[in-house]
Amino acid sequence: MIPIKNTSLLLALICITMVNCKNSDKTVQTDTTAQTATNVYNGTASVSQGPATVVTENIFECDRGREAPIGTSVATDGSTWTVPALVNFTDENFPFASDLFNPCTKVEYASADEALAALNGTDIVEIDQDGEMITAYVFADNYFEMYINGIPVGKDNVPFTQFNSNIVRFKVNKPFTIAMKLVDWEENSGLGSEANRGQAFHPGDGGMLGVFKDAKGEIIATTDANWKAQTFYTAPLRDLSCASEEGSLRLSDTCSTEDSNDGTSYYALHWKTPTNWQSADFDDSEWPNASEYANEVIGVDNKPSYTNFTDVFDNNSADAKFIWSTNVILDNEVLVRYIVE
Repeated sequence: MIPIKNTSLLLALICITMVNCKNSDKTVQTDTTAQTATNVYNGTASVSQGPATVVTENIFECDRGREAPIGTSVATDGSTWTVPALVNFTDENFPFASDLFNPCTKVEYASADEALAALNGTDIVEIDQDGEMITAYVFADNYFEMYINGIPVGKDNVPFTQFNSNIVRFKVNKPFTIAMKLVDWEENSGLGSEANRGQAFHPGDGGMLGVFKDAKGEIIATTDANWKAQTFYTAPLRDLSCASEEGSLRLSDTCSTEDSNDGTSYYALHWKTPTNWQSADFDDSEWPNASEYANEVIGVDNKPSYTNFTDVFDNNSADAKFIWSTNVILDNEVLVRYIVE
């Protein structure tokens, strides 16, 4: 007799020979996958495997830009997750940020002063009537949504590519809390990857940098390791055993980030976002501090949406740092927070 090494095939053959067997081969494979995932992963996330079901093929059209799909992944515990994240890009009540440099709209300013001069004041979100005008300059790879004291003040104009940068203006009294949702978009829905460098499944990197100025033009806050950052979606993972947790740290630093031409069986980890994470009174004391990344790691020194504004982003006296969670490649949805005193 030839030994059968494929467990799914063996169970399917047994199923066929039993009169009362009601499970299909598809169900057997799903159950086997779920059991395997549970056995090798001991963290707090829900686990999904394989591509998501694409709900929207592309939420934004841009010349020479990548498609930005929205999908849903069903985890082994039965929970359903929106990937790469549940965002407000199509919500008309959430204001868009103003363009600093945007190849998609052809609004491409040569300096921050030129971009500011083009604004007429209708972009300003009033949080406190007697508040001070604050101007934020943001470069996000790929997408951000910003809240101040829980109030939406600006979202990225481009969810994926081409690479752009933004201005967000609001009036608020100090102290105030900045909360941002950051998303590294994916072309392969539910698999945290894109076609790149000749490979179908390339895990792209994230990264966000922000500079906040007061009404006098003085820098009052920049992104750095003093911000809090927590990850809520990690993919792609070839092997679930590489993921671990240490307190509130959700770690994937030992996981492979190599490109692949077949990532359809890879895993993803999903954590539920707190309902009030945007608010000023949310307790983020247990969240990890943000990790800092150099310009060359993020790859911005050849992008005019960044290099046109190095006097702001790389200011000699207050140089902002790119921040993310502990894994800028595999972590795809990250929430960050910071209090400006």
